[in-house]
Amino acid sequence: MENGAMPQHKNKGRRYSAEEKAAAVRMVRTLRAELGTSQGTTSRVAEQLGYGVESVRAWVRQATSMTESKPESRPMIKHECENSSKRCVSSSARMKS
Repeated sequence: MENGAMPQHKNKGRRYSAEEKAAAVRMVRTLRAELGTSQGTTSRVAEQLGYGVESVRAWVRQATSMTESKPESRPMIKHECENSSKRCVSSSARMKS
């Protein structure tokens, strides 16, 4: 670059809708389940959709952390029970079923 300008990336500033992100995450998860491995799945899906690999990787990571942090998807721990008896009762019922 003779003029000192930074190189322009073709997808710079691209905004993806929530539906596009969710579809990409579903595709990665489906491919991982079909192949039995996570190696290379994110890049394959990103390339297929024409999205940036790091964008898709971040969406999958975010979706995974959101799923793991939902109270319904994990057992209650003792200090949570002490802080919320209402949640403890519901978690006990959840754990029995």
